[in-house]
Amino acid sequence: MNESYLGVSVNVWIIIGAALVTYATRFGGHLVLSRFKRIPPRIDAALNAVPAAVLTTLVAPAAVTGGLAEAFTLVICLVIGLRLPMMGMFAIGWVMIVTLRAAGL
Repeated sequence: MNESYLGVSVNVWIIIGAALVTYATRFGGHLVLSRFKRIPPRIDAALNAVPAAVLTTLVAPAAVTGGLAEAFTLVICLVIGLRLPMMGMFAIGWVMIVTLRAAGL
């Protein structure tokens, strides 16, 4: 199961390939956007929605498959996220999930 290609583990090649693809998409996006003199409002709105979409992909699996501790933490973070800055919400959510899991929920 420990295959190699050119003396390097296949896992390392996968990591290198993923890094190159990630860099290429970021560089390509920069090239495309640099051609605009002014970013159109629809593209600006789409780019502003990316952070929320990424956070949703991180939170959705925990919301669907998690237990009581995850559900309670998500609800509390939703409420305090409307009142506190994002980093404060992340810190409180992290402390809550660690505490609730340690308590056995």
